[in-house]
Amino acid sequence: MASDFQTIPIIDIGPLVDKADDPKMAEDKQVLEVVRLLDEACKMAGFFYVKGHGIPYSLIEEVRELTHKFFTLPYEEKIKIKMTPASGYRGYQRVGENITKGKPDMHEAIDCYKPMKHGEYGNLGTPLEGSNLWPDNPLNFKSLMEEYIDLLKDLSRKIMRGIALALGGLPESFEGELAGNPFWVTRLIGYPVLSDAKRSEMQDSDVGCGAHTDYGLLTLVNQDPNVNALQVRNRAGEWISAVPIPGTFVCNIGDMLKIWSNGIYESTLHRVINNSPTYRVSIAFFYEPNFNACIEPVNFCKEKVNGVATVEKAVYGEHLVKKVLTNFVM
Repeated sequence: MASDFQTIPIIDIGPLVDKADDPKMAEDKQVLEVVRLLDEACKMAGFFYVKGHGIPYSLIEEVRELTHKFFTLPYEEKIKIKMTPASGYRGYQRVGENITKGKPDMHEAIDCYKPMKHGEYGNLGTPLEGSNLWPDNPLNFKSLMEEYIDLLKDLSRKIMRGIALALGGLPESFEGELAGNPFWVTRLIGYPVLSDAKRSEMQDSDVGCGAHTDYGLLTLVNQDPNVNALQVRNRAGEWISAVPIPGTFVCNIGDMLKIWSNGIYESTLHRVINNSPTYRVSIAFFYEPNFNACIEPVNFCKEKVNGVATVEKAVYGEHLVKKVLTNFVM
């Protein structure tokens, strides 16, 4: 396994997107080449860019533009959808309310989760029960974001089918009781501009968002094209910039895929440092297992290490709720 990647690979997933629902997808040579590249990227970096994903670039841009518009509103307007425990931790959080490893993050955000009915997952889901809080301004914010989320759910499912093949399973290995009713999280994040003095002072610090791994399966990030802020730590401990590439999503694998793959794929540390003179927006979509799924190494990955599980199992919902309840200062 490579330990010192210096660039993040770019993968054209067009053939996989086109054939993901074809029963014979695993026999298609172009699909298998995408699968090979996904496997290589997940083993090497845990991060990769995807192009050829089929999501209209106009929609990707519009989502960012509306997010910018929301964050430019007066504070009094933004807190109309303020996140609270009573809202199921859904809604707006001001700069510094999100905590990573005990330190406030220099960003503001809107947090959204898959809507959850009262009692749907018993006590396990109680802290996150509710519907998302969408602002009335900009006017078409809710409809646009819901359209975008639906498209990314389907795209993520298709990428996961390729990853299942890459690990030696069937395309549907991570569906059904595991992720046939996938949970999802969307964070619309704004990183403010720091003063010149602050930028030089914080240059090597975890400013925008501290170093962390993601909780679930697969993350797709839509980031502003003109601000270089996302950084990924390679296996040698160096921080590598995930430079924005227009028309692509930056993807990374999370903690639950590390477990399912029996550690074959690692969830990679990453952080955000906005040292630019420009306000930065990033929309992160997190594709997750079923909320109540017990996540443990799948047999076809255990077979690669003499049938032994090398990572501990977890219930996804428990893992998520534990993180959420310690992530915010209210």
